[in-house]
Amino acid sequence: MRITMIGAGYVGLVSGVCFADFGHDVTCVDNIESKVESLRQGVIPIFEPGLEDLVRANRKGGRLHFTTDLAGAVSNADVVFIAVGTPSRRGDGHADLSYVYAAARDIAKAMTGFTVVVTKSTVPVGTGDEVERIIREERPDADFAVVSNPEFLREGAAIADFKRPDRIVIGSQDERASEVMREVYRPLYLNAAPLFFCDRRTSELIKYAGNAFLAMKITFINEMADLCEKVGADVQKVAKGIGMDKRIGDKFLHAGPGYGGSCFPKDTMALVKTAQDHDSPIRLIETTVAVNDTRKRAMARKVIAACGGSVRDKKIALLGLTFKPNTDDMRDAPSLSIVQALQDNGANIHAYDPEGMDVAKDMMPDVTFGADAYSIAEGADVLVLVTEWDAFRALDLRRLKPLMAQPVLVDLRNVYPPDEVRRHGFVYHGIGRREISA
Repeated sequence: MRITMIGAGYVGLVSGVCFADFGHDVTCVDNIESKVESLRQGVIPIFEPGLEDLVRANRKGGRLHFTTDLAGAVSNADVVFIAVGTPSRRGDGHADLSYVYAAARDIAKAMTGFTVVVTKSTVPVGTGDEVERIIREERPDADFAVVSNPEFLREGAAIADFKRPDRIVIGSQDERASEVMREVYRPLYLNAAPLFFCDRRTSELIKYAGNAFLAMKITFINEMADLCEKVGADVQKVAKGIGMDKRIGDKFLHAGPGYGGSCFPKDTMALVKTAQDHDSPIRLIETTVAVNDTRKRAMARKVIAACGGSVRDKKIALLGLTFKPNTDDMRDAPSLSIVQALQDNGANIHAYDPEGMDVAKDMMPDVTFGADAYSIAEGADVLVLVTEWDAFRALDLRRLKPLMAQPVLVDLRNVYPPDEVRRHGFVYHGIGRREISA
């Protein structure tokens, strides 16, 4: 099947490459010539494990193409996916759909024959209706159907998520389009991936509802962690205890500095705004957004407390900057708020991240970046583990202690057993469990 992917960002690129790996003929379109040329040369603009190898293999196999020629790519396509950005709109928090609607207009002008137009971007309820209206207005005679097919990709595990999904949601009111979508995803039949068909508006809401629920679950365990610290309980054991209940499950019950990234902050806010616009406010999600925003700066206060109440002119060493491991994504990362709050209080910040520093440099002025965990720890008054990269899970504590001015570890991901840290002479501060001194 001939597939065109409008947008070669994270979602579009991963989806397009995986479709090509299924055997479809895929053309990814982007309007930035330099980006397209880099992709043709095998240079990937994002860090995603395994993606570079798949691009290379499918380019060699002749199934994957990159172009700036949208009209040419659309005119030959059976299915056109819209996978452009929908960032939060400045000022009001609504999803900015200008790129989606512009893509719809361009598609309308170029498509020939029956074409299935699929919104893969995360969009509010009713967006598919507007995309259909725009195309119909541009081309009254066009033979097409608009389908919703939201993505559920986790950064750092996107290829596995695409090829072994929990579910594939397809919102369609056109039987011809539904049959085309079955054919698009037919290669996943052997993996027993369930195709869930529903109407278009329901499909659009499923994406937002899923992300909002997971964000709420993260925020719930973070608030439980605060309570654990007050009453002397252990949040990790609380999480395990409730996670063993099959009605709850153990996923997304890891206490930390708050959620970030490209999805949860943007999608929860968009859902809040949509609900308010329809006079049906979702107060649980409104509270989730507010609690998560304040939590990030609260983590800076935890670091300040670990330094005796002041970080002025002290060296603070941060391990990890991205919002999660196995990505270079810095969007809404907790580290941004933590660094700003510490700098507001006079701290000198040194940081290391395995993949995120190139992006972080433009977002974190006056931060000194190091070559590894040990170089930034030298002379530090406190070492703060912000992102749980594998490279930080087995640090040599015996090597670290003499490097530091003060042996203090603030573990915002609860990676280390407190007793182990204490044995090596450190003062330990975790999340939602008793503080342990050397």
